[in-house]
Amino acid sequence: MAKKTDKASRAMKVEAMQKVIGYEFKKPLILEEALTHSSYANEHRNIQTKDNERLEFLGDAILDLVISEYLFKKHPEMPEGDLSKLRASIVCEGSLAKTAKTIQLGEYVFLGKGEEMTGGRERASILADGFEAVTGALFLEGSFELAKDFLTKTLICQVEGMTSLEALYTDYKTLLQENIQKESNVPIHYEVVGEEGPDHDKKFYVEVYHGENILGRGCGKSKKEAEQDAAKKALEKLEN
Repeated sequence: MAKKTDKASRAMKVEAMQKVIGYEFKKPLILEEALTHSSYANEHRNIQTKDNERLEFLGDAILDLVISEYLFKKHPEMPEGDLSKLRASIVCEGSLAKTAKTIQLGEYVFLGKGEEMTGGRERASILADGFEAVTGALFLEGSFELAKDFLTKTLICQVEGMTSLEALYTDYKTLLQENIQKESNVPIHYEVVGEEGPDHDKKFYVEVYHGENILGRGCGKSKKEAEQDAAKKALEKLEN
C-alpha cells in the first residue's frame, strides 16, 4: 500500500508541475526524473528511481546557450568580457534558485527524509539544480525551442531590463579574478580542503589561493557556494 501511495504522490506532483510549466509531457517520467534529488533516489533504490543529475548536466549547457544568445542580441555593442560577466551572473546558483522559487519548484521536488527535515526545499543548490534539470527534461521531451521558451518565460523574464552585475547577482569569483588581474598575472585557484556531514546535509570548505598564498576560506552547502563564499571573504580582506 505504501508503494502505491508513494507512486500516486509522485504522479500528482508531476501533474501539478506540468500545469505550472504550461506543458504536458508525452513522457511524464522524464519530468519525474528531473524532480528527483539524489537523496530521494538513494532512499528508494528498490524502485530504481533515477536522480536528476544527468538532466541537470544537460540543462546547464542549454542555459548557457540560451542566455548567451539573449545577451548577444540584447546588447549588440557590449564587449565579450562584459557579456561573459553578465551571463555568469544570470546563470549563477543564486539567480537560478530565485527563479525556481517563482514557479514553486521546491514544492514539487522529491527529497529524501534527511533533506526534507533540514530545509532542502528552500536550499539554493537544490532549487538551482532542479531548475537546470527541468530545462534538460523539456529539451529531451520536445525540442530546443521548447526549453528556450521555458527559460524566456522564467529566467529571462526575471532579468529583463537589468544591464549591470550590481542589478543582478554578485559573482564574487569574477570580481576577485578582476581585482587580482589588475596587479598580477599569477592565476588564482580554488581547493576543497574539507567536507562534513551526511550526504543529505553536506557542508564543503574551500580555500582560494593566489599562487601559494591563501586569500580566503569559505564554506557552503555545495562546492560552488563555498567557492563564492571564499571569494567574498578574500575580497573583504583585500578591501581592508
